[in-house]
Amino acid sequence: MYLTRISWCLPLSLLLCIPALGQTALDAAQAPPPSIQNISACDEAPREDASISLCAPPTSAEESRAAEVAPIVPATIPLTLSAGTPLRIAVDQRTRISHAGEVVHGKVVETVYAFDQEVIPAGSVATGRVKSIAPVSGVRRGMAYANGDFSPFHKYEVTFDMVTLPDGKQLPITTTVTPGTAEVVHLVSNPAKQKGLTDRAKTEAKGKIQEAKAQARESWDQLTAPGKLHRLKDFLLAQSPYRRQYLQPGTRFVADLDSPLAFGETTRTSEQLAAVGSEPVPDSTLKARLVAEVSSATATRGTPVTAILTEPLYSPTHQLILPADSRLIGEVLKAKAARKLHHNGELRVVFERIETSEEAMHALAQLQLQADAQAERSQAQAERSQAMIGNLEGVEVDRRANMQLDDEGGARATDSKTRYLSTGLAVMLAAAASHTEAERGTTETAGPGVRTAAGGSGFRLTGALLSLVAKSTPVSMAIGAYGASMSIYANFLSRGHDVILPKDTPLEIGFGPPHAKAQ
Repeated sequence: MYLTRISWCLPLSLLLCIPALGQTALDAAQAPPPSIQNISACDEAPREDASISLCAPPTSAEESRAAEVAPIVPATIPLTLSAGTPLRIAVDQRTRISHAGEVVHGKVVETVYAFDQEVIPAGSVATGRVKSIAPVSGVRRGMAYANGDFSPFHKYEVTFDMVTLPDGKQLPITTTVTPGTAEVVHLVSNPAKQKGLTDRAKTEAKGKIQEAKAQARESWDQLTAPGKLHRLKDFLLAQSPYRRQYLQPGTRFVADLDSPLAFGETTRTSEQLAAVGSEPVPDSTLKARLVAEVSSATATRGTPVTAILTEPLYSPTHQLILPADSRLIGEVLKAKAARKLHHNGELRVVFERIETSEEAMHALAQLQLQADAQAERSQAQAERSQAMIGNLEGVEVDRRANMQLDDEGGARATDSKTRYLSTGLAVMLAAAASHTEAERGTTETAGPGVRTAAGGSGFRLTGALLSLVAKSTPVSMAIGAYGASMSIYANFLSRGHDVILPKDTPLEIGFGPPHAKAQ
């Protein structure tokens, strides 16, 4: 009986449930998928008891706040010395110039920077060798023989192939080395300007007096300094007709890298680079090097001049303003070539614009600066660069260049202070050697001392010995006359000296308020 009732109820229940199931399926088909709802409102699926506000989209204020607190990834900057970067090396050991392959040993005298870090500190050891020795040409040998020099020095080439850092790390390098400079001087201009012609004349007079006193003091210090015997020996050897050629300690070379030299990478944040490209503080001094040679013989007004920063520049709060390898763009304002009758050349250069290094620009691009802010910053930087003038405040040159810097930063070649004395002495000796006196029927000729000195003025030690041994007045007169005429021509009649700033010349550039250009 019960089974009969159950069998009747089951079909009836199924008939009642079919419409309900169809309505449920229809509602499920019309509703959006749960995953789509979660993506449009929340990053994660909300809990069942979560409120609707938790899945609401963020407002613009919340988005800007999230952007402000989002961390900025520091910029990666490669520390690489590009090809052509110079290493200034001073030889610290005496080396014989006799054949190729002789070892040359020296030290780096100026720190080398990559971006804002020291990569090759001053004092690093540089080793190399004598690459080649050129033969002496016949013309040059003949002129040397005429001056009593029977062992003229050969031109040679040096290369450096290894740098050892203070921590012992060795860096193999390949370099192209310029001829060495025996003695380098650091010239400095006087930025103070005096008003009035009278005050200026007085200042120049005082300056000449002080310069003469300083030269006399320097000569006395050299005479009384330790090593007098060694210097006297070198002087006598220089006068000797036969002598060996040595590479003396203190000789400086400039070795340009033939290939890039990598030192890894560093990182900088936006705060550390916030001041990059801004205007330097007035009276700041930038240390740079010339990209190409500038000479008063070939340059004209408006000739472009480019220098590269060798040391980074910081603000008074020690914020980086200009990294190393930034470019300084300028031009020649005045160029006066040397002329005959010993008129020397003049040259004046100014720098008007700064271009930040490519490494700094790439670092700023990595920090994802706002486009409009970057445009405003570039425009402001261009305006500031137009209102800046950089003058030469210091330069390192060969002492033999006889160069001076004036208070405007102009360079001019000068003459030796002893040219009047040496020429006058040569003329007096030639006249004394040819002087004769008739007394009591005899003719007195110049003594052996006068003849020797007259011969020395013409052919140095060789001429002196020849006049002494010959005991002939005509010979002494001829040699003395040759020496006097050569001295007059070299010091007063020949073409003067041009101002030449070679490639990689170290410069000190001072920036200040703009002023009128020289006419």
